[in-house]
This record gives sequence, structure tokens and C-alpha cells, in this order.
Amino acid sequence: MKLGLLTVMFSDKPLKEVLEMIRPLELQTVELGTGNYPGGAHCPAKEMLDSKPKRDELMAMLKGEGLEISALSCHGNPIHPDEDFAKANHEVIMDTIKLANELGVGVVNGFAGCPGSGPGDKKPNWVTCAWPPDYLDILEWQWNEKVIPYWSKMDKVLKDNGVKYAFEIHPGFVVYNTETMLKLRSACGDSLGVNFDPSHLFWQGMKPVECVKALAGAIYHVHAKDSIVDPTNTSVNGVNDAKPYSEELKRSWIFRTCGYGHDLKWWNDFFSTLRLVGYDGPISIEHEDSLMSNWEGLTKAVTFLKQSLIFEKPTAMTWA
Repeated sequence: MKLGLLTVMFSDKPLKEVLEMIRPLELQTVELGTGNYPGGAHCPAKEMLDSKPKRDELMAMLKGEGLEISALSCHGNPIHPDEDFAKANHEVIMDTIKLANELGVGVVNGFAGCPGSGPGDKKPNWVTCAWPPDYLDILEWQWNEKVIPYWSKMDKVLKDNGVKYAFEIHPGFVVYNTETMLKLRSACGDSLGVNFDPSHLFWQGMKPVECVKALAGAIYHVHAKDSIVDPTNTSVNGVNDAKPYSEELKRSWIFRTCGYGHDLKWWNDFFSTLRLVGYDGPISIEHEDSLMSNWEGLTKAVTFLKQSLIFEKPTAMTWA
């Protein structure tokens, strides 16, 4: 495994300055945002795609620091019911896939998106329950008319470019748990897999280690990010929480940097299980801890994860 970071946390700085900052951390990978929700401060998809000199400059800069790109990230909603918004997101995704091919990057990260309730809607509708039956009708329309047709076409685009697309399992989008991820992959193709981020699973009540087992063979990238559930607030209001992230004391859950949500034993089990199911790729730190600065959150996560990550290949079993 290799340890790296999603550089979006330092979008206010030029990439060269970011790389100089992180040099003492001795990381191996960077994950770069190319547009849509993460922004494209360090790797704007179209601009990079249209300029070989800029691509060469980027790769030379990374090579000089001993870094490789773990993934390009363009999380958006290409099946948004607002056609203009969906088109803009789709174009960034297409440019990112082509850019990944040009740069020799094997994985693009993003969301599965979420449509509206039916024709004519302007806002997405994330269905969370099976009754009244209207909701099941919405789900059927979303999957059959929007989700499956779009991602089936994208599976071919990805295969043509030699790139895999890794969905971040995230509430608010049609892929929000293990079951919906496997449903989409089964219906649309195996170039579609997972950018496994345990933080979004914890607060939904899932056990990420068990999810890793269920998703064996479909995990293409991993985020190192934690979250913690407040038992008092959750006992009163449940886990679905739309309050601002800044209201930490009132929320049912908040994001935490690695080591401040779950202990070292949990992360040891997590990385060991990833290896058990055949994942030995990059682990990319995503900082979204509102109680810490980006730099402190990153450095604490690096120190913590270096104790837990399995960097070397296993040796032969001399005992068996």
C-alpha cells in the first residue's frame, strides 16, 4: 500500500507550494481534483487535456518529488435533473477520463449522482424509504430511466480509455451503501467500482470492515477519513442530520481526522481486511475535520496511519 493525500484541502495554494509543504511527510501519492465539487485548482481537466506542455510539466513536477497520482477526482452529479448542470458535470467527467488516459492514471473518483423524481424536475430527490409507494415508483424511474442508461454508456467510455471509475459511497446520491453499489456495478459494468471512504459508512450505522469483504474485487481506491457519531444527539434525532457541519455540538455526527474517531486497532483491522480481499493500492487522506486546521489534521493523520498501513509485500510463509 502507498500513503498519500487529496490535495483539495490546499486549493488556496499552487500545487508546487503544496508539494514543497508535504515533502517532509514522505508520502508516495497525490490525488488531484479536476473540477465539479472538488474544484480543479491543481489539475483543471480541460486545461490540462488541451495542453501537452502542461501535462508534461505536471508529471515532471511530481516525478521530481517522488510522487505518483493515485486518482483524478471529479465528484459531481451528471444525472442531475437540471440539464445544464448535468451537462457541465458530464463534460468534466469526460475530460477527466480522457486526461487520466493521457497521464497513465488508472482511476477516476466521483459520485454516482442523483436524478429528480421524474420528467420536469429541477432538483435531485434522494429516496430513503419504501412507503408511501410513491417512493418506490420514483426509485424505479430513477434507476431504469436515468442511472442504468447513463452509467452503462460510461462503462464503455471507461473501457475504451483503459480507466476505472470509483464511486464514493455517499448519502444524497443513488449509490450510498454496499447494496446500491453492487446493484449499479451488476447492471452497468465492471469498470465501475468503489472509492472506499469509511467515514460515510460509520455514521449510517454500517461496519466498514464487513463492507470491504462484501465489495471484494470492486475496490479501486481508498480514502482515509474518519467520522464519529454523537450517541446523545443520535439517540434523540437519529443519524440523518442536515444541520450545518459547523454546529459540531448539536450534530449527530461529524468528520474527524484519522485517530480521532476510531482507534489504531480498528484501522489495523481495516487495512488488513483490504489486503485480505486483494486491495494493495493507494490510501489517500481526505481532510474534512472541522476541529483542526488542514495542516494539523493532515500531519496527525500521516503520523497515525504510518503506524497502521501495511507498506511491504508479505513474505513467503516459511512456517507453512
